[in-house]
Amino acid sequence: MAELTDAELRRELMALGYRPGPITDTTRKVYAKKLNCLRAEVAAAKRRGRGAPPSPARPPRQEEEEGGPAAGGRPPAARWGAAGQGGGALRDGPGSPSRRGLAAGLGDGSRVPSTSSWWDTSFCQAQQKEIIMNMLHELYNYLSIQAGNFECGNPENLKSKCIWVGEARDHVMNVTASSPQKFEAALEWILKSSRDLGIWLKGRDPYEPVTTVEEVVCLESAHPQMGLGCRFRRAMITAIMNLFLFFWGLITLWGILIFLKYRWRKMAEEEQAMYEMVKKIIAVVQDHYKEWERNLERYPYVGILHVRDSLIPPQSRKKMKRIWDRAVEFLASNESRIQTESHRVAGEDMLVWRWTQPSYLSDSEH
Repeated sequence: MAELTDAELRRELMALGYRPGPITDTTRKVYAKKLNCLRAEVAAAKRRGRGAPPSPARPPRQEEEEGGPAAGGRPPAARWGAAGQGGGALRDGPGSPSRRGLAAGLGDGSRVPSTSSWWDTSFCQAQQKEIIMNMLHELYNYLSIQAGNFECGNPENLKSKCIWVGEARDHVMNVTASSPQKFEAALEWILKSSRDLGIWLKGRDPYEPVTTVEEVVCLESAHPQMGLGCRFRRAMITAIMNLFLFFWGLITLWGILIFLKYRWRKMAEEEQAMYEMVKKIIAVVQDHYKEWERNLERYPYVGILHVRDSLIPPQSRKKMKRIWDRAVEFLASNESRIQTESHRVAGEDMLVWRWTQPSYLSDSEH
């Protein structure tokens, strides 16, 4: 193929029904591959008896005006598409670094999906891969740049990193000169591919996975493309936030420890005050019983509230309520010498304490 001049290469392509664009050093290899594919298809068609392509003197447009060849005898270029679709979509060489990642995904034996009418036609598999790589490469770059802009100050006032599918389609079509059917086929390939291409397809509910191209509402890059300054600024912010959270956690733990120590001290003081109150209550009830034995008191029991009022001054009763309640509960469950009873005193029922141990036994203990 290297011995053909640019003019001869153009004539050969047009003889097979394909109208090439400008042939330059960059596009020559692409058109040479195209010529090989067309020749291979012509040879295969002849072996199957499907006829030969039109002659050079009869261009494809003239055949279309006259009715065109039969479905089985269409020239290979007619099945491929217009020259703008074939040559204009390939901007980078097949070995460019920007396509190596996508080439790995397309070189694993997986075939391009065939749901749309554009994929139903038969053309060179190599050209299919070239077009898919070019579209996905451009889509990946566009989404990563938009996501990076959103993360780095959002100069374009984007509402989200997820770009509307119509906006992404228009951009890819303008850059690659491809059709909407090709773009939809590329999205379907992303859906069916088992590899992570760094492009997320999202529907109306961003948390629900999409299964068809029709459900895709927006596209988002998994790897935002950010500049060095933006990355440094974000790293500094992250480091400062982590330090702040670390010291805030230390201060919180220190505060909790101080509170627990204070609480434990207050509980110990309250426990001690409760035992002191129990001793005072026992002394009051015992003295009242002794006075009753000497006929100085009318009843052998004394009201609980009366004991409280005699031990706690009015201004301290609210503050000492918890200690008093704990002392009463302690006497009811742990003191056998004092019995809690209910009596009618002055026409009202009230709880009283009665000393149950005789005085001579109490005196002998001392």
